[in-house]
Amino acid sequence: MEKKEVQQALQTLKTNSPQRKFKQSIDLIITLKELNLKKPEEQVDVFVALSHTTGKKRKICALIGPELKEQATNTCDHVILSDEFERIATNKKNVKKLASQYDFFIAQANIMTQVAKHFGRIFGPKGKMPNPKAGCVVPPNANLTQLAQRLQQTAHLKAKTELATKVRVGTEDMKEEEVMDNIQSIYAALLRTLPNEKNNVKQVMLKLTMGKPVVVGKVQEDTTKKTKKKIVQPKETTETAEVQA
Repeated sequence: MEKKEVQQALQTLKTNSPQRKFKQSIDLIITLKELNLKKPEEQVDVFVALSHTTGKKRKICALIGPELKEQATNTCDHVILSDEFERIATNKKNVKKLASQYDFFIAQANIMTQVAKHFGRIFGPKGKMPNPKAGCVVPPNANLTQLAQRLQQTAHLKAKTELATKVRVGTEDMKEEEVMDNIQSIYAALLRTLPNEKNNVKQVMLKLTMGKPVVVGKVQEDTTKKTKKKIVQPKETTETAEVQA
């Protein structure tokens, strides 16, 4: 995937999108092929360190012992101490809500068995268990400030049940160069995890929150011009344009 192709797709994405009253996110969608996802070794589950943020603050919850309480309180969005685990875990509805509220969960390595016991049954299927691959399982003397900063620039790629992965790479008001850097970093990291690299990639697309996907590497038409013509064209031509759209 050439940088020029990514740039062209980004420009087409923005040109063809009507102006919205809110800031749209840009998603990278990659469809895959010739993988057997029933085999764990062919599933995708990788964390990618990015050079830039994706334009959205990552919410972090710390599941820790007293050793990291002060650091976690100053660094994370929410802190749950180990002596609170049992009380919180008795209410499954609250645990599900907790899993949906936070992007990353940090846990102390020496209490991971307690974390798994009280939260694993709900966090596990949702992919929210503290993950060592992301550096989220830490020793009692860890530097949580550095970890939290790194997580703000971390993307998580997953493809375990379907041959596709979707991840946020930026927002429409970010610098084009920053979004392109994020896209290329993610794509390169994904290729390294695939058994046949590019041969396992079917298609790469970019999409705004309210827009249609744009295929990277494919020449796109300017749909905004089509829309303008549609208003003034005779009825017969308008119907044809609607069918084509």
